[in-house]
Amino acid sequence: MDHIDHDRERGREVREKLNHPIIDADGHAVELRLALPDFLKQVAGADEIKKWESQIGAPTVLQTPPGGWYLSPSGPITIDRAMAMLPDFRKAQHEQAGIDFAIIYTTLGLQMLNIREDDRRRAFCRALNMMSADMYASHKDTMTPSAIIPIETPQEALDELEFSVKTLGLKTITINGSVTRQPTKEEPRRTIPLALDGEYDYDPFWKRCVDLGVSVACHGGSSGSDRHASRVNYTFNHIGTFATHGEFFCRSLFFGGVSRRFPTLNFAFLEGGVGWACSLYNSIFEHWEKRNRHAMAEYLDPRTLNVELLVEMSKKYPNAHVTPERVREEFSEIRSKLSKDSPVPDDFAACRIESGQDIRDLFTKTFYFGCEADDRMAAVAFDPRINHYGATFKAVFSSDIGHWDVQNALAVLNEAYEMRVDGLMDERQFEDFTFANSVRLHGGMNPDFFKGTVVEDQAARILAGDKKARTAK
Repeated sequence: MDHIDHDRERGREVREKLNHPIIDADGHAVELRLALPDFLKQVAGADEIKKWESQIGAPTVLQTPPGGWYLSPSGPITIDRAMAMLPDFRKAQHEQAGIDFAIIYTTLGLQMLNIREDDRRRAFCRALNMMSADMYASHKDTMTPSAIIPIETPQEALDELEFSVKTLGLKTITINGSVTRQPTKEEPRRTIPLALDGEYDYDPFWKRCVDLGVSVACHGGSSGSDRHASRVNYTFNHIGTFATHGEFFCRSLFFGGVSRRFPTLNFAFLEGGVGWACSLYNSIFEHWEKRNRHAMAEYLDPRTLNVELLVEMSKKYPNAHVTPERVREEFSEIRSKLSKDSPVPDDFAACRIESGQDIRDLFTKTFYFGCEADDRMAAVAFDPRINHYGATFKAVFSSDIGHWDVQNALAVLNEAYEMRVDGLMDERQFEDFTFANSVRLHGGMNPDFFKGTVVEDQAARILAGDKKARTAK
């Protein structure tokens, strides 16, 4: 261990150059599977656990994808696996990595959210939250775990939210951004957005998150869905999986009006980067320009179609297939489908968009995007030249320590700092990326989030500065 420690690059040297702390917005615990039954017994009882123990991570959840056993550090970086499993050791390693504070997300829990049986899903999630709270209780100054919240129905989500925050004292939560319904004889497998066209009204859940001051992180992937379902290639499935899931959730929040109805509720879309967010934002803007209700009424309403002009043109430029009779019949039929009083559809009604500035404000105030240290696309979040209305996005530094894509946990900050060295971010942008945006994500909803932590004073400075800027406006 000493040899590995001394030979490896360390983020500590980067941290010493900076005048601000580093918050890891997405570090991962790699839980010991065999520890979970200790807590499951408290939730469901010993007799029930006997039937469940052999099925943790097996038949009750979605099947392990190809390459699924190769997801956490092994071999020459086993020391990083130990870091992800042992909070005491993680704290010591954070100092070497240049990380001051970290939000710890589950690995095992990402499977728990997809357990199909209701009673097991709820029990496993609760047991895991109990275990997380217990494991990190003595490290509140440098780490805080995120609760895993099952969200198949609003009620189960509310139940676990209340327990996790009020009983366990956890301060932020992780959910799936959609609900998957397994195929039946009547219909194929469906992925249902939580905020649009859903089976349930999740507004009581969003409201309770605001009341409790907890931000909501989406940390799901799309592996197993139609476009990420190779049976032989894990990398094929993994590329874009978190971006696909995050984009789907973000799109439903926006068009479902959640960010309009709950303007103080912060959402984090983790591990997918920010490139997809730039694409989504600009696509929303460009669709709105052409499909806002005023533009549609002027340019796209079939009731304003001049059928006689089309008939006249078909006579002037004859075609054996496009005859005047066919033109008149087809377009008269289209017009007859709409009554005179039918309103022009408005896809932007729920989010009440009246201008491009509305789009910018809704998209940039409460949405945060987790970008891993080696993700060069993180730089586009800070470039106002790219996006309509000069929008920039709140990217947050996310190490993903504990998973396969980190081959040196002590050097994740070094990787991120390359963007600063290469001129892709300036000093202020790098501070926002690695510190201030994470403060805003969590502290913006709960001013006491960082109280008692090693970054308390610096976090308070960021929040006070933001408040002063808002007051000045």
